[in-house]
Amino acid sequence: MRNFRLIARLDIKGPNLIKGIHLEGLRVIGDPREYARLYYLQGVDEIIYMDSVASLYGRNHLGEIVKEASKDIFVPMTVGGGIRTVEDVADILRAGADKVAVNTAAVANPNLITKIARRFGSQCMVLSIEAKQVGEKRWEVYTDNGRERTGLDVVEWAKKGVEKGAGEILLTSIDREGTRKGFDLSLVRAISESVQVPVIASGGMGKPDDIVNVALQGGADAGAMADILHYKRSEVSDIRAMAEAAGLKVRRI
Repeated sequence: MRNFRLIARLDIKGPNLIKGIHLEGLRVIGDPREYARLYYLQGVDEIIYMDSVASLYGRNHLGEIVKEASKDIFVPMTVGGGIRTVEDVADILRAGADKVAVNTAAVANPNLITKIARRFGSQCMVLSIEAKQVGEKRWEVYTDNGRERTGLDVVEWAKKGVEKGAGEILLTSIDREGTRKGFDLSLVRAISESVQVPVIASGGMGKPDDIVNVALQGGADAGAMADILHYKRSEVSDIRAMAEAAGLKVRRI
C-alpha cells in the first residue's frame, strides 16, 4: 500500500489566494505565500498551485509566487493553469516547481502529455481533469477552469492520458468543489480502478473523515484540501491523525 498523501490546494487569481464553489463565484482568501507556509509548517505532504484564470489569458502567472515559496517551503510543489508548451513547463520547473498539472492544453493536444513526459519524466506530468457528472456513473471532461465542455468521457480520457505518459492524475469534481459535501467517491473509484498511476482526489472535502472515505472507498492515493484549511475548520495535523487512526499509511511527521 502506497503512502496516502495530504495535499494543500491553493487556487490563485492574480496575486490572491481564492476559493470558489463549482469553480465559480471566487472569493479572495488572502496572500497565497502566507497560507502555503502555514500548511507547510502544519506538515502537509505536498502543495498544488492552480492559476484559476490562466487558461483564459493563455499564460501562467505563478512563476514569482513559486519562486518565493521555494525559498522556505520544502515539500513537492505542483503548478497548473495556462501551461501550453514544453517551454512553459521548463520555466515553471526553473522557478522551483516539481511537477506541472495540465488540463486545457492536453485536451487540445494530447501529444503534449508525451512531450512533457519524455523531456522531464512522467512523474512530472500530472494530468488535471475537471469532471462534471452527466449521467449514472458518467462524467464529462471540462476545460478552462470548468467553463468549457469537451464531450470527452472522463474515464476514457484518464486512460488515454496515462497511455500518453501522464504519471499522476489530479481529479477535480466540479459538482463537489467548494460544497463541503465530501469527495465524489464513485468518480474517484471509477478513475482509480481504470489507471495504474496515483490519483489525487480534489473537490468537496468538508470534514477530516472525508479523507478516510476517499482513500478506503474511492481508492485515491492522495486528497487535495482547500476550503477546510483556508477557513481553518481543521488543521493538517488533525487530519493526519484521523487518517492514521483509520489505518491509512501516512507520512510520519
